[in-house]
Amino acid sequence: MNSLTLDLHALRHNIRKVDQWVTEHGATWSLVTKVLCGHHDSLLALQTLGVNSMADSRLGNLESIARLPEPVETWYLRLPHLPAISDIVRLADVSLNSEAGVIEALSAEAERQDRLHRVIIMVEMGDLREGVHPGSLSDFYERIFDLPNIEVLGIGSNLGCLSGAVPTVDQFNQLALYHELLELKFERRLPMISGGTSAVLSLLRDGTVPASINHFRIGESVFLGTDLVGGDWLAGLRHDAITLEVEVVEVREKSLTPMGETTDMMPFEEFQSADHSPGERGYRAVVTVGQLDTDVQGLNPLDQRYEIVGASSDLTVVNVGENPEGLTVGDTMRFRPSYGAMVRLMLSTYIDKRITPGLDEFRDQIEDMSSLDLPPVLDSLDEDAAGE
Repeated sequence: MNSLTLDLHALRHNIRKVDQWVTEHGATWSLVTKVLCGHHDSLLALQTLGVNSMADSRLGNLESIARLPEPVETWYLRLPHLPAISDIVRLADVSLNSEAGVIEALSAEAERQDRLHRVIIMVEMGDLREGVHPGSLSDFYERIFDLPNIEVLGIGSNLGCLSGAVPTVDQFNQLALYHELLELKFERRLPMISGGTSAVLSLLRDGTVPASINHFRIGESVFLGTDLVGGDWLAGLRHDAITLEVEVVEVREKSLTPMGETTDMMPFEEFQSADHSPGERGYRAVVTVGQLDTDVQGLNPLDQRYEIVGASSDLTVVNVGENPEGLTVGDTMRFRPSYGAMVRLMLSTYIDKRITPGLDEFRDQIEDMSSLDLPPVLDSLDEDAAGE
């Protein structure tokens, strides 16, 4: 059966390394869990690893987090939509916002539920997804800073999430300046600047992020070890935490070029593959994963001698050269997924999800390891306030 495996030792390493970079910067972070699509056992594994602040963009996933055995601080990453305001206040401690009218609705609902809801004001910094224009930031803040049952934690930004805009030190300095101007004008402390996503990690690791950026929302690089800016893998992180394993159902020597006339009638996007001469032959393996399961173009064979050349709804064809490993029917082939491929694999009901080692075994193993107990982000703000 097709299975997607999450390796807890690799994941623990990446969480520890990211936490090291963040804490050396004097900041806090929330683990973005949306790639797990609310999968209970995976979320439970994160809690076992000591993660106490989780950020997600789907309310159904936040419902799954709410069912964990211990309370977890939750951040809602998707801009709140009015029909869901009640659930957002119920399920999320913090939300990211760019519309004053929505924050007013959050305030009314938080008052009705007798809860305090915290917000980050998102500022448009060049990625052109969401955010208040910097020139409107003062008026925006003046409208919402005194709303009942709302605490404005600070401001934030998203870079690299839509347009591929690479985060720069200058942009972070600008964000810090907007934050400082708000504090000076309104004579109120805003304890947080939430500075971005996994795209920031290389700057954070190298110590070039301004000290005033004190919160990060990190997901993809923790799970996949990817360097979103430089490509490939981020030095210091493991990229073997997630593995897809599928079954080989055919291995035959065949022509490496199709026979007869070809058209563009294929239902899925054509793969770019190496050029082969007419009549050239080699071994091809057919494996039990297809476009119904995932974005096959986002799968990378662990054996770099292999090449995916095409996929239908249910099957994928892989050139295996001279079949150096002697693959036969019933063997398995393993892949590393991209972020997009992993999301679809987690959503797929056709893919088994596995945790290795099992949680009970892992709990026994980590008794001899130093703790990864990562405190909730909001606890650190409370500590700062107590020290003033």
